[in-house]
Amino acid sequence: MQGLLQQAQQMQQQYAEAQAELASAKVEGSAGGGLVKAVVTGDNTLVSVKIDPSVVDADDIETLEDLVVAAIHAAGTEARKLAEKKLGALTQGLGGLGDSLGLPGF
Repeated sequence: MQGLLQQAQQMQQQYAEAQAELASAKVEGSAGGGLVKAVVTGDNTLVSVKIDPSVVDADDIETLEDLVVAAIHAAGTEARKLAEKKLGALTQGLGGLGDSLGLPGF
């Protein structure tokens, strides 16, 4: 029983460390062939959006809006992939628990 408790504490520490790494990691998503780029952290916090001036057209704001949304979505996808990579091995050790807790990697 003591060994199980130690193993759980070790997994908890590893999970906290992985979450801290994710919070500081940055990933990028882009749209329009790189004309719009979004950067998010590994825990999916939007950090920045860069827009190439050539895509700015006052008569076509809708296209720019669509590109911004697409870039943010792409960055979020990259953040989820990173989270699954970093946290997946840890959450697999939880059996079916990780999925019910909404943890990535399942």
